[in-house]
Amino acid sequence: MTGTPEITIHHHGVERHPLIVIDDFWPDPEALREDAASLRMGSIGPHYPGVRATVPPRLADTMRRRIAPLLAEHFGLDPAPAISEAYYSLVTTAPADLAPIQRLPHFDGVEPRRIAVLLFLGHGDQGGTAFYRQRATGYESVDGPRLDRFRATLDADVRTHGLPDAAYIAGDTPMYERIAVQPAVFNRALVYAGNTLHCAYLPPEVVLSADPLAGRLTLNLFLFDD
Repeated sequence: MTGTPEITIHHHGVERHPLIVIDDFWPDPEALREDAASLRMGSIGPHYPGVRATVPPRLADTMRRRIAPLLAEHFGLDPAPAISEAYYSLVTTAPADLAPIQRLPHFDGVEPRRIAVLLFLGHGDQGGTAFYRQRATGYESVDGPRLDRFRATLDADVRTHGLPDAAYIAGDTPMYERIAVQPAVFNRALVYAGNTLHCAYLPPEVVLSADPLAGRLTLNLFLFDD
């Protein structure tokens, strides 16, 4: 069992989007690790560089209710958005095997009521999560009106600079500037807007194991409704 959760609020970049950091988030994180280890993980979607398994709905909803007051206070979302997806996630893809889209910062969706919750469940050096600004546009987030320009700029940047090397992005690049990084700490939850540009921070020393009890295990909630 862990102690009382400790909540810190950050506002990064020029756009000052809130980032909620909750240490000692879950009362029994080792039980979550054991739950993940008991499940059959597989590839879900083309973007995540590893394998996933669905989190039990009751557990996901309990976590949603736990952060609901914070969403109301810091994002103006009351009631809290519904859970659209919930996964245990395990990074397993070697840098040399990354698809081009996995080498770039991304956003989860353009909708204003889209929230991401990321709970770090791995021990040891786990890297973290980084947030980025597209250099040519200055965008740190992508909403509906920005989407076309963001895509056109990305296409132009790739023509100019080429695709990134097969590696996890780990700092500034010709196309993106890193504006913040939040270290992965066991049982630390991050809560942030899903339309912000972000990416896992995975330096070479992070172990990419297919064993949930040894690798970079996270629990991811994606909250969204109209």
